[in-house]
Amino acid sequence: MIDGSNVAGRTPFPRSRVGSCVIARQNSPRFGEMAIDTTVLTAAAAWAVAIGTVALLWWQVRVSQHLNSANAVMSLRERFDSPAYRRRRKRLAEGLLLGRHEDITNLEVAAFFELVGSLTHSGVLNRKLVWEAFGTWVSGYYTALRTPVDVIGRARELSKDPLIMHEFEWLFRLVQKIDRKMLGAEFDIAQSTQQEVFLMLRREAVLEPE
Repeated sequence: MIDGSNVAGRTPFPRSRVGSCVIARQNSPRFGEMAIDTTVLTAAAAWAVAIGTVALLWWQVRVSQHLNSANAVMSLRERFDSPAYRRRRKRLAEGLLLGRHEDITNLEVAAFFELVGSLTHSGVLNRKLVWEAFGTWVSGYYTALRTPVDVIGRARELSKDPLIMHEFEWLFRLVQKIDRKMLGAEFDIAQSTQQEVFLMLRREAVLEPE
């Protein structure tokens, strides 16, 4: 009978130790599984860092672009309010109010908005900022230069160039689109523009250089 005592000089293995070793082996994770888990976690962490870095760079670029656009709009606004441009705006407004459309040959004010339209169309300037800074003048001057006498159309015919002031025209349509969005579909944009044109020209006609 074997009772766990010393047999042939061998020391018996305690049952408790044998049992614990078997249980430990059964419960311990395999090395391959641990390696896979570590690899997955490392890859996931690397992707998270990469995505976070790209998102941060994208945000920084967006902020930088917005600041650059704001600075450019403010610079253009200062130019528009300069003494030289105030004199040009005053002369143009006076001619339009008095109906002297045939005498209007200098389109420097329209050319200014052609530049603003080109910069906005190409994405250099933020559209909402341009609308805030120049919307009233864009609508007023473009409408006054197209009706009741089409001064811009006349310039296109004389020069045989249908693209004259085409960016100014695009900018006018953009301003009208944002107006509709901000004021609602039920608002009468056409009627409001006509009233706005007359009031704007009256204000421009009494400008004084500063």
